[in-house]
Amino acid sequence: MTDKRTLRVQLRARRAMAIETTIPVPSAFRARLSPGLTVASYIPIRGEADPSPLARAAVEAGCAILLPHVVDRATPLRFLAWDTEAALAAGPFGLHQPAADATEHVPDIVLTPLVGFDRLGNRLGQGAGHYDRAFARHPGAWRVGVALSVQEVDALAVDPWDMPLHAVATEKEWIMLDRVPS
Repeated sequence: MTDKRTLRVQLRARRAMAIETTIPVPSAFRARLSPGLTVASYIPIRGEADPSPLARAAVEAGCAILLPHVVDRATPLRFLAWDTEAALAAGPFGLHQPAADATEHVPDIVLTPLVGFDRLGNRLGQGAGHYDRAFARHPGAWRVGVALSVQEVDALAVDPWDMPLHAVATEKEWIMLDRVPS
């Protein structure tokens, strides 16, 4: 099996070569939304799949949008409130994020950027562990990976701290991962 560092390089190259496309909003995702829920989204960087159609559907359903706020590699990320019209601050790693003094919330749904994923719900992230720690901190959140179909692999190596995704949204399909309790 390829080590994670090498796999990240390969999958980022695949993603970079892919034609930019829109992730459709599946009815199964819409069915999860209701007024008052908090949905953590993200602003894509470096070729990440754009979750904005999913976030827009959440806003239309009356959900509040949160964005991750990162301080550095070691500090756990926080999910902060974001008014979709509010300006964002520059963060580390090229991130665009709410100001540090925005209100922190517990997410009900987390839209997660991916480098890679498999059909067992395993995910490969950027490698800093931010989402791994966030998932451990918010185990009740419904975890939805957002990726392009070219980022799928047959199998990923799993570490003890990895928490699987509940679903993955790609430009081609909505993948429900039955082995993960909802």
